[in-house]
Amino acid sequence: MTEQGAGVVRPLPGDGVVAHLNGLALVCGPGSAQVEELLDAVRETAENGGDGRALVRKVAQVLARSMNDEPPTIAVAGPTGGGVAVLVSGAASAHLFGAPDGDFVVSGQDALTWADRLVAGPVGRVELRLPGSGPSSPYSRLDGGVVAGGGAEIDYTATGHTMHRPHPIPQPSPPPQPGHPYASQPSGPQQPMIPHQPPPPPGVPPYGQPAPYEPPPPYEPAPYEPPPMGGPMQPPPHPAPGPFGPPPGLPMGPPPMGAPQPPVAEPLPTQHDDRRHDSGHFEPQPQPEPPADDPSDSTQMDAAPERLGPMVHGVDCKNDHFNDPRAPYCAVCGVPLSTRDLVPYKGPRPALGVLLLDDGMALTLDSDYILGRDPERAPEVQSGDARPARVTSPDGSVSRRHLRVTLENWDVNLIDLGSVNGTQIQPPGDPNFYDIPPNESVTIMPGTTVRVGVSRTMRFEPHRSA
Repeated sequence: MTEQGAGVVRPLPGDGVVAHLNGLALVCGPGSAQVEELLDAVRETAENGGDGRALVRKVAQVLARSMNDEPPTIAVAGPTGGGVAVLVSGAASAHLFGAPDGDFVVSGQDALTWADRLVAGPVGRVELRLPGSGPSSPYSRLDGGVVAGGGAEIDYTATGHTMHRPHPIPQPSPPPQPGHPYASQPSGPQQPMIPHQPPPPPGVPPYGQPAPYEPPPPYEPAPYEPPPMGGPMQPPPHPAPGPFGPPPGLPMGPPPMGAPQPPVAEPLPTQHDDRRHDSGHFEPQPQPEPPADDPSDSTQMDAAPERLGPMVHGVDCKNDHFNDPRAPYCAVCGVPLSTRDLVPYKGPRPALGVLLLDDGMALTLDSDYILGRDPERAPEVQSGDARPARVTSPDGSVSRRHLRVTLENWDVNLIDLGSVNGTQIQPPGDPNFYDIPPNESVTIMPGTTVRVGVSRTMRFEPHRSA
């Protein structure tokens, strides 16, 4: 592998189909019904500037549409993030040499659907093999347009496929016609007048060259800044004296510094208050034992205790619902929140909503989660920092440990754990899905749809009960 994506690419002799575009390679066995769809997947990925991960995802979508048929014999590979992504199906295999973990083989014969692998780090050589393939020829180079054979057929009436969509290059302007104010008198052979182009800014390609493909930036909300605590606080405005104001003689505002303070009534003791003994120490009062659970009582339900979230800064609405201080409305009752009239304080964070999966399962957002086919063995689950959420798909596109959901202050964040088929988000009101980078935290807004792998989706619903 090189920085450009691939070095020398040589086909192996056999009776299958071999394709290579922009470092993306495909081999397909003879008689495969999906060969045209697979070739289109390679062309579209190369034309859009995609890498090996994008190619594996497109090929998985093609295979998922024919799950009831016999798995075709195919293998694909492409560079991604300094490593390589591979997918094999049927009797095909991928041989990787010079990987950080040593040489190994990915075979599709032992998989129920297909086998995929994301190999991190540089890889020396990859061989995609069909059954009966032979050794490569030193004169065959797909990257250089040279193959070994006995002849060639060129059909000028057919339309060929291009690796890149050609970008239109601006043509020089024709010389002005005679009589035009800017036309000069001919003094020799006329040269085409090329418009003056200012020097491009840093990072912009020169005039006449296509700009590189850049995916849209991920959604990044404003950082959470807790309100200042402990500083001087201005008292709320008092009403003017009058029929509905304070009684005459009541001071308007707090007493000045050094003035005698009014007496404060001592709160009445309750059943859970600590009582002070004559010795000056507090001792807790003995609490009555709770009644034992009666198994014969059919009205008793096994209910988990309410989970108290971490302490965060928030505000209360007029109905005493604890809310995000940045929110314009209460998340429970919907009343407007005026931050000018509310005093922030630190309290236990409630559940931030739910993640509603396409199969009806709901994940209450009161803790972190690990999503995947086998999340129970994740280190975060073993240490108690996150809860497991088993998510599977019939196409096998969900990894064992695919996605982590983290809660920070009042934000819900997603971290793709280096999955093969990736994670995409669709912000509210946006018709497009966007890939989130692996191993990076991305904050999502309420109403965001999340695609896990190829076919599983879930939606962030912010509504919660009181």
